[in-house]
Amino acid sequence: MKMLKKENKNILNQKKYKAKALFLLFVFEFLSLSLSMIYNADKLKSGDFYAYVAILAITIISTVLANKLTRSDSILLLIVNMLFSIGVVMIYRLDPALGKKQLLFYFIGVIVFFTTYYILPKNKNWDNHIVFYFVVSIVLFVATLIFGFASGGAKNWITLGPISIQPSEFIKIPFIFFIASFYTNYNKYKKKAFGKYYLSIGIYIFILMFFIQKELGTALIFFGTMILTQFVYERDRKLIFVNLILVILGAILAYFLFSHIRVRVETWIDPWSVIDDKGYQITQSLFALASGGLFGTGIGLGRPDYIPVAESDFIFPAICEEYGIFMGIAVVLLFLILVYRAIKVSLQQENKFYSILAFCIGILFALQTLIILGGVLKLIPLTGVTLPFISAGGSSMVSGFILLAILQYCGQNLENGDENEKEKR
Repeated sequence: MKMLKKENKNILNQKKYKAKALFLLFVFEFLSLSLSMIYNADKLKSGDFYAYVAILAITIISTVLANKLTRSDSILLLIVNMLFSIGVVMIYRLDPALGKKQLLFYFIGVIVFFTTYYILPKNKNWDNHIVFYFVVSIVLFVATLIFGFASGGAKNWITLGPISIQPSEFIKIPFIFFIASFYTNYNKYKKKAFGKYYLSIGIYIFILMFFIQKELGTALIFFGTMILTQFVYERDRKLIFVNLILVILGAILAYFLFSHIRVRVETWIDPWSVIDDKGYQITQSLFALASGGLFGTGIGLGRPDYIPVAESDFIFPAICEEYGIFMGIAVVLLFLILVYRAIKVSLQQENKFYSILAFCIGILFALQTLIILGGVLKLIPLTGVTLPFISAGGSSMVSGFILLAILQYCGQNLENGDENEKEKR
């Protein structure tokens, strides 16, 4: 009886905390969006007020619906809505037209989130299609090479009518399914010739494709995900050591093959010597971080527009300048909570396939965040990846919501009907 009362009390406390968090999210959005609207009063059009109301409504409604309609960790969508809110306010402050476009991408992402969540239960054998996941990834790579165009030194965009998409963002989805399928069926594959190397061979093919596209940031994310997954699930520990040697050799090769990699290393080592040219972007980022202080200059009182691509790759220093270092710390903590919840789902999930999926999603979010934050803070050479759910961009937003929906599904208590599951584990 006492245990039941304690459990009911915990449930009530959780509901109370979620309600408070949702209220704080609404207050933050209302105040920050209002300030952003006031700052851009001379640029606003009639539709901007409706976009303002839509942001407030969709973030709150989607969080409530996730709590009502899903049987999993509803705090995941709440965290992502907080991240989106921080980003969209800054994007609106920089460019109201881009802010409305970001709202559209977010709305599509929310629809895709719930759609993906309800599609996943339709197939009970997601772990048995490893060849399909590999082929889908290769098709997306080849389509990018044939029909794609270069932007920022990498050929990673495809134009489809009025929109441009970045296929590498969507390759992350079959990529994590590929890894999870391999380790779920590891006992079956290791009996075949070179079977235990299927995963490494497949991912090195992906990385080769990224090298051809000159998109080394995403290649680094893929390799890091493979290494960390192997560290947890791979039984042949020598393979991890070999892969680490190969990545060091690959990094050296990339430095000599690609001029834009040498430029990024040069600006990382000493951006001040080329501040008027190659080092302008990173030095402006550092100036923004320094000028914001602990509490920021205030919305509209800083100069994040001095930073090239402030709405995308360099949105973090723009946030720190006008919101302050404390907001930057809050962003990092939100990502830490998101990754922590993903790892927690992985540890609690009894189905091995969904456990590995959750782990891979957490690692993907963690690596992408670390790489872009490390780049704008001048801790590592800069790579052109987005800050998940915060940076402007439709491909990143939609693919991020698909990954979040998969994580949401992995978090529910699935019944394992596979008779061979124990053997696979």
